[in-house]
Amino acid sequence: MPEALRRCSRALILALGVTLGAPSMTWAQPRAATAPTQAFKVQDDRGREVQFMAVPQRIVSLLPSLTETVCALQACDRLVGTDQFSNWPQQVRSLPKLGGLEDAQVERIVALRPDLVLASRSARVVPRLEALGIKVLALESDTHADVHSSLRLLGQVLDTVQQADRTWRAINAAFIQARARVPADYLGKRVYFEVDDGLYAAGERSFIGATLKRLGLGNIADESLGAFPQLNPEFVVRAQPDLIMVSAGNLRELQQRPGWSALRALKTRQVCSFEREAFELLVRPGPRMGDAALQIADCLVNLKRESAPRSATQPVPSAHALALTAYLASASAAPLR
Repeated sequence: MPEALRRCSRALILALGVTLGAPSMTWAQPRAATAPTQAFKVQDDRGREVQFMAVPQRIVSLLPSLTETVCALQACDRLVGTDQFSNWPQQVRSLPKLGGLEDAQVERIVALRPDLVLASRSARVVPRLEALGIKVLALESDTHADVHSSLRLLGQVLDTVQQADRTWRAINAAFIQARARVPADYLGKRVYFEVDDGLYAAGERSFIGATLKRLGLGNIADESLGAFPQLNPEFVVRAQPDLIMVSAGNLRELQQRPGWSALRALKTRQVCSFEREAFELLVRPGPRMGDAALQIADCLVNLKRESAPRSATQPVPSAHALALTAYLASASAAPLR
């Protein structure tokens, strides 16, 4: 994950998790690993070869998306510790928590006697662990292709290649279903996806940007700006996104920003706001990316329904619409910061 996203998303990956959207990823019962007849080696995303004499049985994961990937590969029972933010699926919450992205607790990791540690390529703890003789696979998930590559690599290492293939097919199937749900009126609409209230956006080059593209949506943060650019507030106003996607916790703040009351997306309530656990799903690259796509598609379906003219016999607005109306009303009455 890019360094900018790690810095700005720390508050977004707190200890919450949820299974959202159908068909959501299901976790099969773990099976015993079959030890290979000979040693094997793989190459991680640093280009470094790591050799194994047997299939790893004691795994530490230092990134939530990698924790979820291990569990998707039916190897949750092999995890002996995780970073402090890993919280899904439910069973990982009781595991020892070994610090965060920049402050992993080396002594506690060593004490768990792992035969494999999974980490981001740029994690500062990686050289220290390797100096102590611990095997580390450093992996990245900047793009959908990276997620697929990591899934396949871990499937090989954990002797669950078939499950890795099944998981990737399930992700793609969910994307196809999500794309079919997107209302035709929203195809090509330009999105401002706010990752953090520091105005870090999910650009076209990010895995979130790739998800939006696969759903037929545009992006105000094009490839030239990088994966997770920090945007100037005036840039967003000039760009006039058709849709805004944001965490529910940051929704109230939007219209209080200088000039943002002029955003048409706010005026017309074209905003998808996501509660914390739902937002976590969107900002984690991993086996639940298909669920994230379905969640976005469902929000667009709701926006379409809520913007349609209603007769006296039609249902009242949804809870999402009522909450958004309340937020915008209270924000418009508040003085600008």
